[in-house]
Amino acid sequence: MYPLLKVDAARAAWIEVTSKTLHELGDRHRTALVEASQALEFPRAIYQELGSLGYLGPLVPTELGGSGWGVPEYVVISEEVGRHGLVSGQIAVQGQKWLLDWGTDEQKAQWLGPIASGEKVFSESISEPTMGSSFKNMKATATRDGDDWILNGHKTHVNLGADSEVTIFYGVTPDGITSFLVDTSFAGVSTKVTDAIGLRLIRTADVIFDNVRVSDASRIGPVGGGLETFLSTFNISRLGNASELIGLGRRALEIAINYGNTRIVGTTHVTEFQGIQWMMADAWTSLQSASLARDQAALAHERGEDIALATTLAKRLAITAAELAMDIAFSMTGGEGLYHESPLLEISNDLRVLKVAGGSQEIMRNYIARSILKSTDHEGLA
Repeated sequence: MYPLLKVDAARAAWIEVTSKTLHELGDRHRTALVEASQALEFPRAIYQELGSLGYLGPLVPTELGGSGWGVPEYVVISEEVGRHGLVSGQIAVQGQKWLLDWGTDEQKAQWLGPIASGEKVFSESISEPTMGSSFKNMKATATRDGDDWILNGHKTHVNLGADSEVTIFYGVTPDGITSFLVDTSFAGVSTKVTDAIGLRLIRTADVIFDNVRVSDASRIGPVGGGLETFLSTFNISRLGNASELIGLGRRALEIAINYGNTRIVGTTHVTEFQGIQWMMADAWTSLQSASLARDQAALAHERGEDIALATTLAKRLAITAAELAMDIAFSMTGGEGLYHESPLLEISNDLRVLKVAGGSQEIMRNYIARSILKSTDHEGLA
């Protein structure tokens, strides 16, 4: 959709090429992607092909091995990935953002190019079994031992945790939560793949850190600055989540419309019924609204503005839009959409995971409400 991003003619042309390229990539690898999702396997070759096309490194400058684009291009890629059922590069982009914001020159040289190309896979070991959405409940620890650190902890819901060459680990120190880049081949790192219902192409895993020794050169950001490093990438990842949700909604609605245009009930095509047309109009309107909010947030970031509220709004609207499109798609396809062979089941499951990733709808609502109440003009209401 990209109602605001397409205003710029050069960017509109780039969007057209990107959409066509990722559409063709999804079609060409459809069988392999479906099989990988069903078998719970990471399609590394397809992931690396995305990297070779520049779609895994949108935020990385060209001199460091990336594409040299920006957040608007990142959200386009994310939406097209959702739209065409491709393997997501969101985790890679989050790793790049951490490195660009906090990494040393040595860390950037070692990791940015390989992550952007897909040669090296990045993961983020943050969540824990009893942590929820609060860092206050974090149990993992990082303990100094001379010039080194000893890391211990059980991390869960780690996308690509069992497939990554490097992960970012968050642990508690006496000075506060601190983050480290950890080579997953180090002694003491072990993984166990977990069976999530959605986003199975970037399968989840538990990652265990058992007395893992890393040098202080592995630390990313200041000691005790873990919350600050986390938040620096959070808004960008939230835009990626919103964009994939919009892409999933578009895909579901398009499948339903194509089916309804050929399905005849009595003597009338499904899409000719006024009730069906109203549902289609509602779903399209919701997707367009979410796209407007997402585009506005991406452009605000490009202008250097604070985007916390804008990204929260975009994610909230994207959840609503994707769920509405999904519900209407099931209504329009009826019994035909209820089988495992239908792509609607996979889309629905991916939607459920993305609805939670980066903050649930309830967290979005809490943040919006607090922003309104803290604002002197109640965010424009006064």
